[in-house]
Amino acid sequence: MTTPLPPLPAGFTARHASLDDAEMAAEMGKQYSLATSGFADIDAATLRNMWQSPNFHPAQDVYLVFSPENKLVGYYETWANNLPPVHPYIWGAVDVNFQNLGIGTHMLAWAENRVRQLLDKVPPEARVAPVCGCEHHLENAKALFENNGWAYLRSSYSMRIDFESAPPAPELPAGLTIQTYRPELAEAIYRTVDEAFRDHFGHLDQPFEVGFARFKKTMIDDPLFDPSLWFLALDDGEIVATSLCRPQAWDDPQSGYISSLGVRRAWRKHGLGLALLHQSFGEFYRRGTRKVSLGVDALNITGALRLYEKAGMRVIRHFDQYEKEIRPGKELRVQ
Repeated sequence: MTTPLPPLPAGFTARHASLDDAEMAAEMGKQYSLATSGFADIDAATLRNMWQSPNFHPAQDVYLVFSPENKLVGYYETWANNLPPVHPYIWGAVDVNFQNLGIGTHMLAWAENRVRQLLDKVPPEARVAPVCGCEHHLENAKALFENNGWAYLRSSYSMRIDFESAPPAPELPAGLTIQTYRPELAEAIYRTVDEAFRDHFGHLDQPFEVGFARFKKTMIDDPLFDPSLWFLALDDGEIVATSLCRPQAWDDPQSGYISSLGVRRAWRKHGLGLALLHQSFGEFYRRGTRKVSLGVDALNITGALRLYEKAGMRVIRHFDQYEKEIRPGKELRVQ
């Protein structure tokens, strides 16, 4: 059951989005990120591709707010494309020149209502709690969440290495080799990534067709997808670990980015993660890229944070996540 939305300021209007709004939304999000963090977190081509993800519909899942002059001043996304949608991810921003007017409160309430509309898609015994977040230093955003019943959940980091010299060459465990992406390997790569992250916080097993379709859309259809930057560690022809990189980080076009680094459980603790890091670093360095970044859960149980620090990476951004329980029940995600 949805609840009435708090009113917008006089003269402000709101509507759902269409794919044609992606460029406008990306520009607003970019300006917000630059103003609040100094980074530009999104570009139009990437956002347009994301809005075409399976089970995501801008006409239902994106909400736009306009000033009386018809300027886009806020937008929220509700990512409920996991099956079942027990922990939809909510992201939003309000133009810094239009904050403290109640716009964020209005949009956050819309996002909670969107989650309530999805309850019939969730088993009745399952707990439903959407997740949202912001950079650690944004006190206004954290106050918005807390004042509306959201509770701190955990944090994540963006980490980066800056090269002053060539990184070490990768030292692979005996018998393993490294190859790069080929189209016929796409399914095996997805299955490797899915298995490698199965014991990470927040993981929710997905039907293969759903997970693979999303993987192809968000990773392989990424406008900056470069198959020569997808590194695969093989043991007797079997993919056992991956480092899937893109030429540019979303928030810094001068930085390379490691989108996903994962090692299957049976092959951990043998230096394979570090070897793939060095393989990735080395290729970026060869191309003239002098910094590389990635994201990591601050409480990662597989030792990823220690691995990245060992490799010379440091934290450059700190994000806090919040959640709000919409319906109590059995927790389905990995804790």
